[in-house]
Order: sequence, then structure tokens, then C-alpha cells
Amino acid sequence: MNDVAQPRLSAKSLTLGYTTTKVLENVDVTIPVGKITALIGANGSGKSTLLRALGRIVRPLDGVVTLDGKAIATVPGRVIAQTLALLPQSPASPDGLTVRQLCRFGRHPHKGLLSRTTRQDEEIVEASLVATGLAGLADRPLDRLSGGQRQRAWIAMALAQETPILLLDEPTTYLDIAHQLEVLQLLKELNETAGRTIVMVVHDLNHAAQYADQIIAVAGGGIHAAGRPADLLKPELIRAVFGIDAMVIPHPADGTPLCLPLMRSSVPMLA
Repeated sequence: MNDVAQPRLSAKSLTLGYTTTKVLENVDVTIPVGKITALIGANGSGKSTLLRALGRIVRPLDGVVTLDGKAIATVPGRVIAQTLALLPQSPASPDGLTVRQLCRFGRHPHKGLLSRTTRQDEEIVEASLVATGLAGLADRPLDRLSGGQRQRAWIAMALAQETPILLLDEPTTYLDIAHQLEVLQLLKELNETAGRTIVMVVHDLNHAAQYADQIIAVAGGGIHAAGRPADLLKPELIRAVFGIDAMVIPHPADGTPLCLPLMRSSVPMLA
């Protein structure tokens, strides 16, 4: 996929917030096509608000989000649903819903008001279940799955939606380390095998360094910096964005930046 000519998703002079409070102001964002972009920043910095604006969930106070060069506010909802999928934090589902039933919801944007589920729909659902490793759990209720399995079920639904863009708000929240890596590896594989553009809010800087092609650091009501993890993740950036001191060294396994927060000298040492 070519991300040079024109990015599919971008924002220009974007201001986000509420009637009397601005969360982000005069923000320009470019999302590379076919790459993974990680949004990082302190709690309350506006990274989730920015993600929801890119997904047309939050209406800007000023500026514009564009999709294929058109203001996203003017794009029909059906086209949006066929182009991008947004997974919020900890999405809720009705009691008793199975993995397969959830995955079928992803086909709705491609069906008419009264149209029935087709053989092609079922084939896409099955392929999405296989891709996320859930084929053997397809008929199990979501409330009987582990946290990592539930997260994969929601990703399977997004895959069945067949959108070239996936937006995920903290996809590893509340998961243990094994399930965090399981979800992140799945997203990486989806990006590499299908060329899907992925934008995700990430708290763990080391996860961002290992899995993202681009990092956008949100701080001070705007975009503090954007670029490749190897270029961006430096002690000075971590101090400016998160207010902490850190050592950054090459990861011994793959050479990606490894961020090691330093204990403040004012904090008493434990015996």
C-alpha cells in the first residue's frame, strides 16, 4: 500500500473539547496508510478524545478530520462504517451473546435494511474467527471468555466489518501481560498480512516502541511530537510528556527503545 500520495485519514487545525474547556487545540495529524500508529500521553491529555474525533464520534470545535480528502462529517455513515471501525475501552455486550453472534454484527454495514445474512457473510465471519484464533470458541457466550479472548472477539467483529482502518482505545486495558501481548501480536499480524491501518491508544511505552511504526505524543493541549519510535522515545520526551525521568536503552532482543523509569530521589527506599 502506498502512503505517500495522500493519507486516508488526517486532521487539520483540529480543536477538541467542550463548550468552555478545550482539550486539544490547533492539532494537525497524519495517519500513515498501512501502518500502526500509537497515541501516547498522560491521563487526561486528550489522546482518547483525538481517537474518537478521528472516528467521527466526537465533533470538533474547530478544524476538520478528513477521510480520503473529504471532510469526515460529510461522509455518509454507511461509508464510514465500511471504512473504519472503532473499538472503545471495555465495550459492553448483551448477556448471553456468543462470539459468533457478536462477529456477525460486523457485517451490518454491508447489508441492506431488510437483507438476510448471505453465504459470503458467513464465510467472512468464519474467516474473522479463524484469524483471531476463536473458531473453537465461536458458540461460547462472551461472558464465559477470558479478558484476552473477549478482546479478540471484539477484534473479530471489527475484522468482519472489513474496514481498512481500525481505531482502538486502549485495547490492552485490564488485561494481564500475557493477554496484552496476545492482543498486540494479533494486531501486528493483521497489519502485516492484510495491510490494515491501525491507530491505538497505548499506555505502555515499551509496547508502543515494539508494535508501532509511528508514535504521536499528546501533551500540553496539542501534539508534542510525532515520528518513529526509535527517533521519538528519548529521555527528554518522556520527561516533557509524562513528567518523569527515564533511561532509554536498546532492547537486547530487537534493538527497539526500552524505556526504564527512574525512581525519584525524594521517594524513600523500602527496606
